[in-house]
Amino acid sequence: MVTLTHHAAVRSQQRGIPPLIMDLIIKYGCLTRIMGADVYSLDKHSRKTMIKEIGEIAYKRLRDLLDIFVVVADDGHVITTGKRFKRIRS
Repeated sequence: MVTLTHHAAVRSQQRGIPPLIMDLIIKYGCLTRIMGADVYSLDKHSRKTMIKEIGEIAYKRLRDLLDIFVVVADDGHVITTGKRFKRIRS
């Protein structure tokens, strides 16, 4: 289970992003280092890995919730989350 800052808890609630989805993004997501923080999001390769491990049926049920990014500080706390509308560039 991820540890959220107050800001991240508010933003994830506002954006309808449950903690389970944040855990999956951090576990399977692609890591990009941007402005001193780790940003996790799913690319094609990480989605394929996720499908192999959790199964295609579970993935299909969660697919609509997986287009997000999770920003994690160096201390391991989630700073914020958001929905992805375009590719994340480093």
